[in-house]
Amino acid sequence: MPDVVRERAGVRVLECDPDGPPVTTVQDAVDLIGAAFLGAEVVAVPAGRLDEQFFELGSRFAGEVMQKFVNYRLRLAVIGDISRQLVASPALRALVHESNRADHVWFLPDLDALDARLRAVA
Repeated sequence: MPDVVRERAGVRVLECDPDGPPVTTVQDAVDLIGAAFLGAEVVAVPAGRLDEQFFELGSRFAGEVMQKFVNYRLRLAVIGDISRQLVASPALRALVHESNRADHVWFLPDLDALDARLRAVA
């Protein structure tokens, strides 16, 4: 299944294919942003597509990617189980907690949780 724009809870979401190309560079994230310009307000990226360095905050990759989404006024939703990474990093746990309290970047277990979050902010 290719990346596709769908309406979820009244919001247009670019749902990224779990088997799509990995996001290993900031340019890969910018490419997703470009794809979202087909009318999406949210980009839902499976956690498995994100390079492991995204979850290692010392690499600064997550911050760079998240800032790109904020700059382009798009929401980023990281979808999937990141419990292994959370156990390994108190800093990542703090980032996820703070991000999920805000409105631009969310870490959610599945697309149903994304739907609930979108309904809550509508």
